[in-house]
Amino acid sequence: MKARPLSHLNFITLMLSLLAATMASLACVARDEGVAKNEAQLNVARTTSNANDAKAFLPDANANAPIATTNANSATNETLSPLENSAMNSPAQQNARLKTELVWTFGGKQQRGWYLYVPLINQLLGTDKNPDTKEFADALARWQRSNNFTANGILDTDTLLHIINVWQTRRSKDHTIATPEQLMTAPPSDFYAPSRPEELRQVESQTYAAYKRMVAAAASDRSLGLAVTRNGELAASEQYLKIISAFRSPAYQDQLRQQSPNSGTAGLAKNSPHFTARALDLYVGGDPVSTDDRNRALQTQTKVYLWLVKNADKFGFTPYFYEPWHWEYQPR
Repeated sequence: MKARPLSHLNFITLMLSLLAATMASLACVARDEGVAKNEAQLNVARTTSNANDAKAFLPDANANAPIATTNANSATNETLSPLENSAMNSPAQQNARLKTELVWTFGGKQQRGWYLYVPLINQLLGTDKNPDTKEFADALARWQRSNNFTANGILDTDTLLHIINVWQTRRSKDHTIATPEQLMTAPPSDFYAPSRPEELRQVESQTYAAYKRMVAAAASDRSLGLAVTRNGELAASEQYLKIISAFRSPAYQDQLRQQSPNSGTAGLAKNSPHFTARALDLYVGGDPVSTDDRNRALQTQTKVYLWLVKNADKFGFTPYFYEPWHWEYQPR
C-alpha cells in the first residue's frame, strides 16, 4: 500500500512539532547545567567555611614559639612593634615575674622572689594593689623617687634590699638583757602552749600591757572571727595571737641554736631581741615558728597576720619581715 504524500500543511505542522521538542530538550540541559554549577559553588563555599571554622579551633602551630626573635636563621624572623615590646617589658609585667623569680640572699640563705612580703611591701607603699598591676608599679615608683632611686616602678634587687633595710632600721637596736625588775610573768592563758614553764612566760611589763591592748582591739574586730570571752579577751580555745615565746636568756637562746644548727642568723640570732623581753612571737597560723617558705606563705595570708600588718604599729609593735610571727615592742 503506498504512503500518502504529506500535504504542505501537514509538513509544516510536523516541522514545528520537531522544533518545539528540540527547544524543550535544550532548555532542560541548560537548567541541569545551571543547577549543577550552583551546587558546585555552594559546596565550595561550604568547604571553605568549614575549613575556616576548623582552623579557628585548631591550636596555632606557632602558639608556643617566641613572639620575637633576633636569630638570623629564624624561619619567620618576626619582631615586636615598639608598643608590643613596651607592654611585654612593662613594670607590671616585670614585677609579676620578679615576685617569684628574683634570687637574693638574706641571713646566709638564698631567697627566691618577694611574694612572701607583699603585705608588708603594700603597707610601706601605701597601696593594696597586686604586684602585677600598673597601680602597684606607680606606687613603687613614687616610693623610689622619694628615696632617691630611679623611679622605674620595678621591684628589682636594689629596691628590695633597700626596702628590707628600711624595715630592719625600724627595729630596736637595744638588745640589753632585761632585769628581773622589768619582767612580769604572764598567765598560762596568754600562751599558745599553756604548759610553758613559768620562767619562759616572762614579758617586759610595758610590752605586756601593749600586747593586751592590741589583742583586745583584734578581739573586737569581728571580721577576724576570733573566739572571745564575755569580757572581750581571747578564749582559752583560741590560738591566734597567743604568745609562743617572749623573754629568752642568752643561755636558752644558745640552746635553741644548738637544737637548730641550720636556722642561720635570719632565724635564731646570736644577739636576740628576745633578750629584752620586748620581742613577742605570736601565733599567726600554720606551723608556729617554721621558716619553710610554704609555711610562711600560709602565715602571711591569714586574716590575723594581715590585721597585724595594718594595726600593730598603733600599739608600738614593729615586724621582723622574715618571721611573720615575730613582733617587737618599742616604747614611744
